[in-house]
Amino acid sequence: MDHLVCFLPGTLALGAHHGLPAEHMELAQALMDTCYQMNRQMETGLSPEIVHFNLYPQTTHKDVQVKPADRHNLLRPETVESLFYLYRFTGDRKYQDWGWEILQSFNTYTRVPSGGFSSISNVQDPRNPQPRDKMESFFLGETLKYLYLLFSDDPDLLSLDTYVFNTEAHPLPIWAPA
Repeated sequence: MDHLVCFLPGTLALGAHHGLPAEHMELAQALMDTCYQMNRQMETGLSPEIVHFNLYPQTTHKDVQVKPADRHNLLRPETVESLFYLYRFTGDRKYQDWGWEILQSFNTYTRVPSGGFSSISNVQDPRNPQPRDKMESFFLGETLKYLYLLFSDDPDLLSLDTYVFNTEAHPLPIWAPA
């Protein structure tokens, strides 16, 4: 499963909020747990780019396995985007707690002394995550924006009944039909 798929819980929750069957919200919450576990089961608390589900649990205690070429973290927004949507629609503070854990991991393993953040090459090695000296623009434009919104307790701050976010996290007003 690619980390990029972790936008889907938020999309499903948004659909359920706007009238799709309740099963969409149940699926969103279950998939959100999977995305959270992609972070939680790594030694740094940060998701690798791709995980493979462990089909042989007797060989290891982890639910996911990571191939060496996939163990990097690019500071992507998809998981925190979905945490934001699920928190807004359910009010369940566990989504804020999960976001806080991820933010703390970003601060611990990707923050650089000169300022800013860097993607890392190895989410499985907390002693040497191997900073890459590169911060993609989506970290500032999306990841941190969704974290900011996740921690806001003001439901009217970019209300999801008034605004929709495009794929680059830009809020656009929802126009009422004329």
